[in-house]
Amino acid sequence: MADPAALPPTLRSRAKADRRRALLAAAASLFARSGFNGVSIEDLGAAVGVSGPAVYRHFSGKQAVLAALLVGASEDLVAEGRAVVDEHPDAAAALGALVRFHVNFALSNPDVIRVQDRDLESLAEADRHQVRALQREYVELWVEVLSRVHPDVDTALLRIRAHATFGLINSTPHSVAASPNGDVRALLEEMALAALTPR
Repeated sequence: MADPAALPPTLRSRAKADRRRALLAAAASLFARSGFNGVSIEDLGAAVGVSGPAVYRHFSGKQAVLAALLVGASEDLVAEGRAVVDEHPDAAAALGALVRFHVNFALSNPDVIRVQDRDLESLAEADRHQVRALQREYVELWVEVLSRVHPDVDTALLRIRAHATFGLINSTPHSVAASPNGDVRALLEEMALAALTPR
């Protein structure tokens, strides 16, 4: 990749954004494999073909990389989850679409899920608080849809079902290698919908 500083303004901003995305993808992979504390700024730079100090052109430090990765993932889940619900006025259709959306997220971002599981506590307090707040917002999005599908079920029980469903789907980074992607996707969707349906 060309040095962003040597490019015209529009190309420079595009190259900088591309480099930032590459650094986040590398961070997800490296943190998932070695843990946040086992990865250096030099490791991050080397993964995308730059020096360690060049990483500081994009992030203030390793903590900022972790924050961008985990806060960004949570922001995406909330925004894209809400868009899914808005596209499906029928509650049952919205629930099915949410399940498909979250399964797709889990299968597409296994490294991010591993990092979330292991290194959330490595975030600065303010960033950790933001991730937790976004996670609660995402859960309540599901609970709101579930409450429309099952109006006679206590909200607290629906919230438990939502959390259990996330646990099921987010287990894929530890099990997805055992089966072809298509089989895992269909199985997860079937099991998630079963978990969300009161008996």
